[in-house]
Amino acid sequence: MASMPISFAALLDRPDIWRGDSLSRTGAPTLPCGFPGLDAGLPGGGWPAGALTEILLAHEGIGELRLLGPALAGLSRRGLRLVWIAPPHLPYAPALAAAGIELANLVIVRTASPKETLWATEQALASNACGAVLAWPQGAKYAELRRLQIAAEGGRAPAFLFRVPEAASESSPAPLRIALATSDGGLAVRVLKRRGVPLAQPILLPSMPPAARGKSHHVDRHPVASVAARDFSARLVHA
Repeated sequence: MASMPISFAALLDRPDIWRGDSLSRTGAPTLPCGFPGLDAGLPGGGWPAGALTEILLAHEGIGELRLLGPALAGLSRRGLRLVWIAPPHLPYAPALAAAGIELANLVIVRTASPKETLWATEQALASNACGAVLAWPQGAKYAELRRLQIAAEGGRAPAFLFRVPEAASESSPAPLRIALATSDGGLAVRVLKRRGVPLAQPILLPSMPPAARGKSHHVDRHPVASVAARDFSARLVHA
């Protein structure tokens, strides 16, 4: 029996097909951000799993880890490993614990060069053993980012790359690219690239997730590294 033809309207209604004038309704898995306003502006309603998300920072410590805090806390509570590769500062453990991140599931990878950072990131993504991978690559080229994107697609973990603002002018295979700045004491998220219609206005978020409002813990940086090192119970891995 011949199969029934599929109408053009039905074809366009498939979740894996999106129009350039609308937001993608991709059927790929996503991870809720923890901020309803941001979730509403992202395809699938959250951070893409199995794909790169580039976060371009106006400066280090602007609030990038507070932005990811709710999602990372949820993953760690499920017993999934969070791998941070070549962060510029030692994370402040008490603040991470206060944000709900299980330190026992946190792995810090120290690298000696940008090349090692890329290698370690690719290995972590391809291992399919991580709940999320966060990396701070320096001067990564398109071909190198493409390798990371392919590894992420195979491992199905969300991957977050922190890059400098100048990278916005460069091509990237990452399906989601955002720029992070401050605005009136909160965070301004400008979506530079997403699967769907461009977003003209930035999405404004509070400086702390709703659950952590009123607390003074600083998640992103702490001036006394020795204090963080003394309290830090996560494993340190040398690539």
